[in-house]
Amino acid sequence: MEVVVLFLIVAVVLVAVFGGKKRKTLRSPSAGSSASGDNVIPFDAGRAKPVIGKRTLEGAARVVDGDTIVIQKTQIRLFGIDAAEFNHPYGKNAKWALVSLCKGQAIRAELIAQDVHGRRVAKCFLPDGRDLSAEMVKLGLALDWAKFSGGKYRSLETSDARKKLWLADARQKGRMAVWDQFDAKQAAGRNPN
Repeated sequence: MEVVVLFLIVAVVLVAVFGGKKRKTLRSPSAGSSASGDNVIPFDAGRAKPVIGKRTLEGAARVVDGDTIVIQKTQIRLFGIDAAEFNHPYGKNAKWALVSLCKGQAIRAELIAQDVHGRRVAKCFLPDGRDLSAEMVKLGLALDWAKFSGGKYRSLETSDARKKLWLADARQKGRMAVWDQFDAKQAAGRNPN
């Protein structure tokens, strides 16, 4: 009987100490709730803030393209790099290179922020500790995006990477008209009138 009374007293004290406090979450008026219910602020390099507390996901990765994966139903943008879009030159190569790096591996993603497309931005690592962003840059299938990485991966770029990934390079330099011209040519080739 004394054990039951002692247990109830401990339970009441724990509920009083830990159960009554609500956690505060950051909320942006323009940000909706994610599927998991977390309120987050969209990624903006100028106002980016780290995720409160270090959040990590680990597991098998489904590859979306050369710089985006999904772990545990969370879409993740690889930190600090820019790979070709799937329908751009070298886009398929970038995706399949990332597939080959991730296949059969438990990828660890250290979540940093959320970008404007709703993807979490994360530093992602293979089980042996290799940085996925660095590996993609070393393969010549992604560019360092200094605006976000601080130039961390620039020294790893292959000599022909910026020439080869000219559309990604144009995006980084704000020359979106180059993208529009490429997309228009692609659309004209698909829809001959």
